[in-house]
Amino acid sequence: MYREISEKLKEWKGSRRRKPLILTGVRQCGKTYIVEQFGKEQFDNLVTINFEREPACADVFAYDFDVRRIIRELARIARDQIEPGKTLLFFDEIQECPRAITSLKYFCEDMRELHVIAAGSLLGVALNHENISFPVGKVNRMQLYPMNFREYAIACGVEDTLATLSEWPTDRPVPDLYSVPMMKLLKEYMIIGGMPEVVQTWIDTQSYEDAEEEQTDIIADYEDDFAKHAPVDQLPKIRMIWESVPVQLAKENNKFVFSHVKAGKRAADLEDALRWLADAGLIYQLELVEKPEIPLSGFADKTYFKVYMSDIGLLRVRSGISAETILNGSGQYIKYKGALAENLVYEELVSLGKHPYFWRSGNTAELDFLYDGRESVVPVEVKSADNTQAKSYRQFCRRYRPQEGFKISMKNIAENMCEMTRTISLPMYMVWNIPHYETRK
Repeated sequence: MYREISEKLKEWKGSRRRKPLILTGVRQCGKTYIVEQFGKEQFDNLVTINFEREPACADVFAYDFDVRRIIRELARIARDQIEPGKTLLFFDEIQECPRAITSLKYFCEDMRELHVIAAGSLLGVALNHENISFPVGKVNRMQLYPMNFREYAIACGVEDTLATLSEWPTDRPVPDLYSVPMMKLLKEYMIIGGMPEVVQTWIDTQSYEDAEEEQTDIIADYEDDFAKHAPVDQLPKIRMIWESVPVQLAKENNKFVFSHVKAGKRAADLEDALRWLADAGLIYQLELVEKPEIPLSGFADKTYFKVYMSDIGLLRVRSGISAETILNGSGQYIKYKGALAENLVYEELVSLGKHPYFWRSGNTAELDFLYDGRESVVPVEVKSADNTQAKSYRQFCRRYRPQEGFKISMKNIAENMCEMTRTISLPMYMVWNIPHYETRK
């Protein structure tokens, strides 16, 4: 299946400033598959060292960091040649060998001409929680996410429709010829999500039940990871936070409240467990910004945030929402409808390389997302239906006068002025195309 990161990997391969690459991402989002496909297509040969499957390979790194010796020994183990310029050397599950992570510094310094990629299911956790000498400044980094909506749609065979929509003007409504099948795909995506195995199961079987079995297995694997890899003293707290995420998202004010995880618990009791889940890629934290100035990161309140899940399909399953409920638009899941819409848009923004925050003014106004634009912040309002009346969005535009902003809903495309702000209304199935509508300078 097509993944956008493949293009970035090709750019990395040809870069004159290339360094060994660390690829992180939540378990089962496709890291191993992507790297091995890239190796087979772009190199004469691929040598994979999986430290989880072949733990004895760690011994190669125990003596010193002479990369030429390391390559000779790995080549004998793999029974293959490792040649700079011709071979992709792939260290999979590298978190199981901390000295292999450290060795990336020496691959950068002593043999940069060799293409090296390192990845691991819980590599993000290891890098932040284990006693590892990280090769600062000596590696490139990329993050792989679950499949976004555009990747899902391509996998479902509608690439021609996406190409048509990619340059769609804002003064022409999208006709039913395109909007009806795209809305159908959007509902499917809310059910299936972007985990590659789940997507492939859906494509092969067209069975929501089979796809949900895969989703349930993935969730069980995640929970097994808690027991295997999380610190023993943090395990109960990690489980409590993990269980609370769907419930907290469904609240009207879905700020994450530690005391709602368990009565009497405070931030100091649970923040390490929350960090573990974030480092594992299972959840995202959306931080509050009350003073929306560029760069937003300089004004973020790290103590006030919302929590989203990394995959909307898994969120649906963990929330207990059936496929039929979403397909039929039942009002019985009204509390979760807005949460699912926000989660989906958050995932899309992140996959576009945005770093979203949210804005709040007292108890009177709250804007779902904003991110750094070229000359001003860009506000984004999300509605789960076709009602685009957005008082908070208008209040934000009146107060801060951003150049442009977006309203995301089930309504058709349009462009108008909100106060002094150029505002693009986009149907939710076109969030992936936001860069096309941003002001060009």
